Amino acid sequence: MAGAPTLHADLNRRAADLRNARGLPLRFVPQDRLPADTAYESHIFATGEVPTRDNLHDAFNALVWLHFPETKQWLNRLQAEEIARAGVASERGGVRDAATLFDENAVIFLCEDAALEAALRDFQWHTLFVDARAAWGRDCAAVPFGHALLEKLMAPYKSVTAHAWPLRLPVDSRPDTIDRALAASLREARDTLRGGRSFAPLPVMGIPGWCPENADASFYADRSVFRPGRRR
Repeated sequence: MAGAPTLHADLNRRAADLRNARGLPLRFVPQDRLPADTAYESHIFATGEVPTRDNLHDAFNALVWLHFPETKQWLNRLQAEEIARAGVASERGGVRDAATLFDENAVIFLCEDAALEAALRDFQWHTLFVDARAAWGRDCAAVPFGHALLEKLMAPYKSVTAHAWPLRLPVDSRPDTIDRALAASLREARDTLRGGRSFAPLPVMGIPGWCPENADASFYADRSVFRPGRRR
């Protein structure tokens, strides 16, 4: 990766028109700009500065800001408000926990087919990945959002599992269309967010085309990865 000064300068050129939830210019800054007594999300909300280290994790976070600014803006506001309400040292509540999981590990499941969405929610892996294999890329698609997920996918392994958020949009939707719809759907769901149970687990290495091994249907027989459904 480029050195940190070059990284920050390049990111800031690309983010020239972006703002945080308070309308402040969004700027990627060195990690040492974060005061020791201030929570990361609170600092972004208060100043518009995103502390960014020279590593893949933070670089992916910055790229998600550039691609989905409205959603990142809303997630930052939500987490900052929860920290202001409950404090940073306390246990994360369900809402903040869900926001953190989404920010780190979400994948957007674009799909207008209710049956495919039901297969995802109901852990029907054979239906979703084998029977409906031809539907991927045509009727449904997975768009990574979480920056920790993106980092994992640099060296993927079979059990990588994302927190999926279904969104009723065509698979060829533009990033700005996805961003607006995603932010709106999360805002609407705010009062029902409850940690990991807010999402549908999605073993992403099962997505057709994401790894050559899943061309063989026996790939999905591994119940340690493609697990049966949980009780609701």
